[in-house]
Amino acid sequence: MPLHAANWFEIPAADFERARAFYSRIFDYDMPRQEMGGDLMGFLPFEMGKGVGGAVILSDAMRPSRDGPRIYLNGGDDLQPILDRVESAGGKVDTPKTLINEDIGYYAVFEDTEGNRIALHSPG
Repeated sequence: MPLHAANWFEIPAADFERARAFYSRIFDYDMPRQEMGGDLMGFLPFEMGKGVGGAVILSDAMRPSRDGPRIYLNGGDDLQPILDRVESAGGKVDTPKTLINEDIGYYAVFEDTEGNRIALHSPG
């Protein structure tokens, strides 16, 4: 049985630098970028080999969408500081921090600068 249901994800971007700036701002870090196989990728914060990673990607094969799969990004101990930076970074909060239940924690949903609907999750 696998440890995680997912092992990698990619969030499509129409404007890579705009998306990179958005995610760098909400996570308060400088997103590293790299070209891979003709695609431009910006890596979200994670510890290599110790969890699920993901990237923002500019690729001819992918388009941003509000209607695609929903990804839950790690909001750390409390997702609110990340969510508080969404609108000033150019995004829109769709669902504020909401308690799922005491065992699972909280979630929130935002629309990024590319039109993707992305969720955050945290225990507190």
